[in-house]
Amino acid sequence: MAADPLSNKFAALADPTRRAILARLALGDASVKELAEPFDMSLPAVSKHLKVLERAGLIARGREAQWRPCRLEPEAMKEVDAWLEEYRRVWAARLDRLEAFLARPQEEAVAPGIRKPRK
Repeated sequence: MAADPLSNKFAALADPTRRAILARLALGDASVKELAEPFDMSLPAVSKHLKVLERAGLIARGREAQWRPCRLEPEAMKEVDAWLEEYRRVWAARLDRLEAFLARPQEEAVAPGIRKPRK
């Protein structure tokens, strides 16, 4: 995986199976076996996905006797959300300017320096 934490998080989130695992963990802690139930894959394959999520800091694995629960680390998503928020602001501002431009009457919308045709 990439060296920086944000890239690790995006790489982990790029896979739909890992996103589904995160969605399940948002409901509460679960074992590997419980997480594997909805998928048509082996337990070792699910474990590989969990290792990617764990390396990215998106989940943590505990140990309670024989049970090794996985849990979501919601704080880890703050970095992803902050990065996305910057782009939300940029695109919202651009779309607001476009909307304002499109709302102007056609006569005003002519680009500067271009003469309007005479009637």
